[in-house]
Amino acid sequence: MKKLAIGMMSGTSLDGIDVLISEIEGTFTQTKVNLIAYKTYPFEASLLQKIRKSFSIKESDSELLCSLNFELGEAFASAANRLCEENNIQMDDVSFIASHGQTIFHIGKPNEEQVKSSLQLGEGAVIAARCKTTVVSNFRAADIAAGGQGAPLVPYADFILFRSDEVSRAIHNIGGIANMTVLPRGCQTDNVFAFDSGPGNMMIDYAMQKLFHKPYDENGETAKKGKVIQKLLDELMSHPYLKELPPKSTGRELFGDQLTEKLISKYNHYSNEDMIHTLTQFTAKSIAFSYQSFILPKVDIDEIIFCGGGSYNQYLLELIQNELPTIKIKVLEDLGMNSSSKEALAFIILGNETIHMSPSNMKNATGAKCNVILGQVNYYFKGII
Repeated sequence: MKKLAIGMMSGTSLDGIDVLISEIEGTFTQTKVNLIAYKTYPFEASLLQKIRKSFSIKESDSELLCSLNFELGEAFASAANRLCEENNIQMDDVSFIASHGQTIFHIGKPNEEQVKSSLQLGEGAVIAARCKTTVVSNFRAADIAAGGQGAPLVPYADFILFRSDEVSRAIHNIGGIANMTVLPRGCQTDNVFAFDSGPGNMMIDYAMQKLFHKPYDENGETAKKGKVIQKLLDELMSHPYLKELPPKSTGRELFGDQLTEKLISKYNHYSNEDMIHTLTQFTAKSIAFSYQSFILPKVDIDEIIFCGGGSYNQYLLELIQNELPTIKIKVLEDLGMNSSSKEALAFIILGNETIHMSPSNMKNATGAKCNVILGQVNYYFKGII
């Protein structure tokens, strides 16, 4: 039976709230989806400032996080309602909303002071109350409770959407962080593995904002004008995360604004274009290094399908192709899909499994000890007590 559902996602790049309306029917390998509408709603400037402040260990506090959780819930609910209104869709017809929320902090591996954990804000109860429908949110907690890292979660949807009996492929998302799902030819769920390769657009975007007062490097035009700063590239490629064995996940904690700010200051005697060029090279080389070190020794990859905001950076894709000359490079549009909307669609698929009380984590991707049902559900009560 077909159902109308909404998926919402705000990634590490902070482009805004991605909202997607889709029909969905079936579960697991019988899942079928039909995209109806998609749009990204930018954060209001004041809210974006609070989100950025919440990332800072020095500036953030419990009062900010407490309020921000509900403020983001209101923002996500408003975005969902707006897309429905703009497409003449009644929220009463929407069966459920699957909201990833906004990642604030992610601890993929425990240390002496912190346990493995992940924090996404955007209160599901607020979204349910404002949109008057069932909401699935907080998807990562159950996987972490089962011994996983809570990331990446999208591989389940990648398996549903992109598995093939003809080719071995990887689906590689370049958002703020870059991550891939490896789908060997004819794979079953136990053959799928995935991990975060490292930074995607995160460091490039921050440097563009800082040095050029632009939100991102459109099509890599700024990077093309620069030259590599070899000492900087060597320093970045020596980052210990790159050599960690999968399963692994990372985020703003390792490759965020603080690291980028430090490097901009340290190498400020080079041109701004050289900085952008080198950071772009780092993203390309760290992605290629992941394939060369952890994937190609196990699977002969025929093609890599890129998605996310970074897939629109043609220069970045050219650099990756130079590093991996024997692999065919594609973008999601080559398959007739939208690169920007894929993660929002993925959470509709995950939320659908949650509603059906079916597990949807990939143990080989997250390191979990068992399969679990992801997400927490807020139901909207329409009756009268």
